[in-house]
Amino acid sequence: MIVMKFGGTSVEDAAAIDRAAAIVRGRLPDQPAVVVSALARVTDTLLATARAAGQGDREKALELSRGLRERHYATAGELLGTGIFTRFHGELEAEFDSLDELLRGVSAVGELTPRTLDHVAGFGERIASKMVAEAFSARGLDASQVDSRQCIVTDSTFTRAIPQFDETNLKLEKIVRPLFEQRRVPVMGGYIAATRDGVTTTLGRGGSDFTAAILGAGLSAERIEIWTDVDGMMTTDPALCANARRIKSISFDEAAELAYFGAKVLHPATLLPAVQKNIPVRVLNSRNPKNEGTVITARAPKCRNLFKAIAAKRRITIVDVVATRMLMAHGYLRSIFEVFDRHKCPVDMVSTSEVSVSLTVDSNEAIPAVAADLQKLADVKYEGRKAIVCLVGENIRNTPGIAAKVFGAIPDLSVRMISQGASEINLSFVIDEDDVPRCVQALHAAFFADPDPEVFGEVMQDRGRK
Repeated sequence: MIVMKFGGTSVEDAAAIDRAAAIVRGRLPDQPAVVVSALARVTDTLLATARAAGQGDREKALELSRGLRERHYATAGELLGTGIFTRFHGELEAEFDSLDELLRGVSAVGELTPRTLDHVAGFGERIASKMVAEAFSARGLDASQVDSRQCIVTDSTFTRAIPQFDETNLKLEKIVRPLFEQRRVPVMGGYIAATRDGVTTTLGRGGSDFTAAILGAGLSAERIEIWTDVDGMMTTDPALCANARRIKSISFDEAAELAYFGAKVLHPATLLPAVQKNIPVRVLNSRNPKNEGTVITARAPKCRNLFKAIAAKRRITIVDVVATRMLMAHGYLRSIFEVFDRHKCPVDMVSTSEVSVSLTVDSNEAIPAVAADLQKLADVKYEGRKAIVCLVGENIRNTPGIAAKVFGAIPDLSVRMISQGASEINLSFVIDEDDVPRCVQALHAAFFADPDPEVFGEVMQDRGRK
């Protein structure tokens, strides 16, 4: 069997869902299981709806919900015949009525808990999976909607729940596996899950990719296909560099590094279950299904280019901690990182000297509170509007003079921090956010002027993505 995940832009309207149905029909011999995101931009609207309700703005919350209701009614009306739509309209109406009732309750209380936020945020995937399953059936595919909350078991860390794999795998075998034996196509909503007690949770933004990998690993899939609206992973963001090329093949390690440092095609956690089971992941374009996309495997073919790709992570803040009185003090670094841990503020890069520590973080909202606690230990200053530029490639391991080649390509840029060695396949550095376009363009021109045709494909143009 295979897992096919369709992102928000691949199910954004009736035409997109119709394309997805045609793609799935072509995969029927492979016994596909389908995972879908919410329709494009729906999750963002749901989060805005929940926030409005939490602030007591009942009218705004219900207005936003009404817009979503009308959009789903219109999409379902285009997709389904009169008889099916009449029945499904009633089901949709009941779902939205339930959502509105919850929003009224939140507005009355004026408080939005993480648990309630998850319930609202996952609404888009629940509705999308039902609608896509109905559309598939109307097009002759024997589809069955499966509520992901019955299969994906997590802890109760709301908004970023952690899967409990042993329990999840047992449920997948019990609920999903029999559908293949009946030659049916399971259709599940990504991103959503539930605790052991059945309370709705979410896996964090981008979690639909994670759901696909959990499903694929749990059922030992032959491969996992991530269907989006670009032709695969790219050497860099084509919005920054018009000469960005499709990467034909890349390793799990390289793809994970790129995902963490800003590449938007994959959620960073997506790869973990697939890595453990050595299941290849393909990134494909639902608007151009004939393109072979990018294949991600445990070991990628050798590449004559030094790097596979360049990523940039914006909205970074540098935090400098200086404490001469703490020179060589036992536990000093631990004390610093305990502050970041208390504020749930992840650190990207770290640089140390005898008396100072510099760190980068992307949780800008938490910085004032973090700095206030750090000032109890040392002198602190922080500076925003920075970016991390990350170059990834397995050839970094064995090539001398890497840093000289990289910084020789951008001699006029001011570099604030450098990291090499923490990962054998990643060289990263921090620059001003405004310098990202010319930095990426200069590096791409220097390292991809003669791309290896076995590893890199055609020049790509940006088509946008949710």
